[in-house]
Amino acid sequence: MLDNRTLTEHRLFIDGEYRPAISGRMFDKVSPATGQVIARVHEAGREDVDLAVRAAKAALKGPWSRMTVAERAGILQCVSQGINDRFEEFLAAEVADTGKPSALARMVDIPRGGANFATFADMIKNLGSEFFETDTPDGGKAINYGVHRPKGVIAVISPWNLPLLLMTWKVGPALALGNTVVVKPSEETPHTTTLLGEVMNDAGVPKGVYNVIHGFGPESAGEMLTQHPLVNGITFTGETTTGEAIMKQAAVGLRDISLELGGKNAAIVFADADLDKAVAGTMQSVFANCGQVCLGTERVYVQRPIFDEFVARLKNGAETMVLGGPAHPDVNMGPLISAEHREKVLSYYELAEQENANVVTGGGAPTFDDARDGGHFVEPTIWTGLPETSRLIREEIFGPCCHIAPFDTEDEVIAMANDNDYGLASAIWTQDISRAHRVAPKIEVGLVWVNSWFLRDLRTAFGGSKKSGIGREGGEHSLEFYSERANICVKL
Repeated sequence: MLDNRTLTEHRLFIDGEYRPAISGRMFDKVSPATGQVIARVHEAGREDVDLAVRAAKAALKGPWSRMTVAERAGILQCVSQGINDRFEEFLAAEVADTGKPSALARMVDIPRGGANFATFADMIKNLGSEFFETDTPDGGKAINYGVHRPKGVIAVISPWNLPLLLMTWKVGPALALGNTVVVKPSEETPHTTTLLGEVMNDAGVPKGVYNVIHGFGPESAGEMLTQHPLVNGITFTGETTTGEAIMKQAAVGLRDISLELGGKNAAIVFADADLDKAVAGTMQSVFANCGQVCLGTERVYVQRPIFDEFVARLKNGAETMVLGGPAHPDVNMGPLISAEHREKVLSYYELAEQENANVVTGGGAPTFDDARDGGHFVEPTIWTGLPETSRLIREEIFGPCCHIAPFDTEDEVIAMANDNDYGLASAIWTQDISRAHRVAPKIEVGLVWVNSWFLRDLRTAFGGSKKSGIGREGGEHSLEFYSERANICVKL
């Protein structure tokens, strides 16, 4: 574990080397669990960003471009193994930055960080291609076949809720296709992205292929990176308004974009559901990672015959949760990422009172009379009784909270679930398989789970509709974004 009394320093990683920012600027990294400063981070200025992008551009023509698919895949397997070999170090870094329970990061974040490289290393070795035989006007033949070329320099802007997992989810396929990357992690979670530079060097990744810059968004490293003319593609996971700004910047030079944005997802619980499993699954989808999951279900719709019992059971589950930092035993919910985000979530808690919501449980900030009082904790919260027009039901809160509403018919709940600007995910709980197949295709989202939540096969498409994003990640969908297809026609 990181000792919060020891101030660490996170430098930029450019062209295979750690270096201080030319800008000379630094900022504090604060522990979400205690509110104490645990690190100083070098903030990249325009010169630093330019240096990183140019290093990535130069690396496209170096040894990286001359490697065979098998050689590149082998290196990515070494990166995967390097993360696993330093599992405890990555775990300590991740929980220090996020404040999440160690058990959660041990089970999800770090294993997936390594698996993302191994998965795409295997995938590129079996990447297929189109092939057509064509009759020609002169009575002869031609063959057409497709090839994948790297897109070029990819700007990777990753979020703070699942820092290692979601960053490697982008870097893995980008490198698998032969691209180079400049990564701008969230200013809230710089550590594991920086640490990965050591693993890249040890695995034999050529200099300039993987670069890391630190900073903020507007008028800082993020905006400087997305505006850089040598960047060929931009992939971003985060908040919708930021995605809209990046989309405008990507229009200059017609750079390709992949945007995985917000969600206001619905869970639908039918009266015939296995109630034990539905309550347990909804506990996860509402409160996991302190509600800081884009796939979380802040809207829960429960069929009327089981509404009261479901609410009572979820209330009991919420009230038995143990809040604390990563080092606390038996903790199953950590803090929010920052004081700023805590204020945002608490503003919605206050709005619920103003709108006369029925506060089933929670609704405020806990006190502990220990070091946790300096952290960014809020209570797990459940509301009922609000109209569907309420801001709490329309807007993404990104905290450990949900509103539960009753419904009567399939058509009614489908309309309620779809009546939202977002379209990322949904969870349906029913033991009627015919109903599951009727309802799931009608929900206007990119992912639908039936009798589960957050169950992922990395080969499947991931992404949303409406304001939840543009494009898909996962499997061949990721490979499509990170490559340029070319058709080669040969007259025989």
